[in-house]
Amino acid sequence: MLPSPSDSVETRASWVVASAALAILGMAFGAAWITAVALKDIAGEVGGSRSVPALAGALAWLGSGTGGILMSRIAERVGTRATVIFGSLMIGLGLSISTFGPPWPLWIGHGLFIGLIGLGGINAPLYIYVSRWFDRRRGSALALISSGTYVAGALWPPIFEQVIAHYGWRQAMLWYALAEIMIVVPLAAIFFRTAPEVVAPATVSGTGSAKARILGWPPNAVFAMMCAAGVLCCIPMAMPQGHLVAFCSDLGISRSMGALMLSVLLGTAFLSRQIWGVISDRIGGLATVLIGSAWQAASMTAFLSTQNEVGLFTVAAAFGLGFSGIIPAYVLAVRELFPASEASWRIPTFLLFSGGGMAAGSWLAGLLYDHLGYYAPAFAAGIGANILNLLIVGVLVGRMRQRAVAYRPVL
Repeated sequence: MLPSPSDSVETRASWVVASAALAILGMAFGAAWITAVALKDIAGEVGGSRSVPALAGALAWLGSGTGGILMSRIAERVGTRATVIFGSLMIGLGLSISTFGPPWPLWIGHGLFIGLIGLGGINAPLYIYVSRWFDRRRGSALALISSGTYVAGALWPPIFEQVIAHYGWRQAMLWYALAEIMIVVPLAAIFFRTAPEVVAPATVSGTGSAKARILGWPPNAVFAMMCAAGVLCCIPMAMPQGHLVAFCSDLGISRSMGALMLSVLLGTAFLSRQIWGVISDRIGGLATVLIGSAWQAASMTAFLSTQNEVGLFTVAAAFGLGFSGIIPAYVLAVRELFPASEASWRIPTFLLFSGGGMAAGSWLAGLLYDHLGYYAPAFAAGIGANILNLLIVGVLVGRMRQRAVAYRPVL
């Protein structure tokens, strides 16, 4: 049962905080899109190997997930404001270091500074922090802030394409580093204060054995299934995002059109994610994941059979519509199934696995392209991973419905 408005922690301030978090994530994640737009330019400096810049993007995702676990613990002690400001400064430093590559400075700048201690200090801590400002429309709020990466992807690629074309990818990184710090630091300093949700510590009681089971199974077994599903759904999710501009170029479509197509994909994802948030508030996190994952698999398949510009714009928009609600729905499912006192480690741990899937998908697509010379095998591998994800999530949703029927009162 939802709390009455008088008992709710939600206020107008909750949405102000969520909006500030959205703006910050939109700037923070913009750093990683420079490499995606400049993928062929950077690859040209290392003998045409696309796996080199693709690995930089992969390391940023993996570092973000890994760092999120540690930085979320630190945020519990020193406050989210401090970790966000620190993360912003590290992203700027990471972009600066990356300009000395490729390959190693690019990998270190992206993996360690942009990912591990940059995005790691911003992304997972903000998921936890914002979720504590909401109890009635938590799904909608999580969908809003998680759209930050798609705001970045919709806004920045066309701008980066122009800057890279005229000044080069190194100059684009340096200018963006300055802009990111100048925007994120003041927003965090002004808007982030102590969240209103009071998190009670876990207690042991006589009914502990009953509480220790989720969907009738051990909690960590359910959580492990969710993490595995997160990896498998994010492998195909990352492939078009990281390689669409290069993929279009291979088909004779200009880089400017490829960047615009990426912007359409991620802009559509941002707009539709708000709809997915409302849906998840009504049907729950896991059911939303199942629908979004099935949509993603279908649109991923369409990339294999589409070669013309108009068709690819259509498929890109469809892909953005489908995958955009998946990650916040997972996070919502974690909050629905597990105690609030466990959010500070379960949410960043899940984001580590989903970030690992994004990293694997981006790098795998580049590696397979380098060996085979085209993207179809990589996209096919992504579809296979997506099907496995559907099987795992289907089992969890089926188990949830089975339990709901079993405990439904007889009138």
